[in-house]
Amino acid sequence: MPSPFSVDPRSGIPIYLQLIEQIKRLVAMGALAAGEQLPTVKQLAMDLTINPNTVSRAYHDRDGLIETTPGRGSFVRSNGVTGDVRRNLGDVARTALERAVREGRSLGLDAHELRALFDAVLQRWFPDSREDRA
Repeated sequence: MPSPFSVDPRSGIPIYLQLIEQIKRLVAMGALAAGEQLPTVKQLAMDLTINPNTVSRAYHDRDGLIETTPGRGSFVRSNGVTGDVRRNLGDVARTALERAVREGRSLGLDAHELRALFDAVLQRWFPDSREDRA
């Protein structure tokens, strides 16, 4: 089965943070459930051709989403943290938006141009949304 993980070393975002965000996204979307085992550090490092220490760093994230037991592996924690992640889908969306803004800025767009693009995209996805702007 192909790995649901991928990394982009040219993105400017540290690889371990990319992995943490992907795990949060998979949990938030329900693709990873509480108690579900993650690929081993060695296997994921081989799949992504990255250093195993990078995977290990991601698996030892400070958000407490992953629980690692020596000899057993790494699992999505089942102590309610997954519920927190599902409730905080905004974190996942915020990361994607920050990435898009960073990309737009690197292309030379200013805040007004980015806002106009965002509004156009938002209108495309939510055509019936009429938001009053003061």
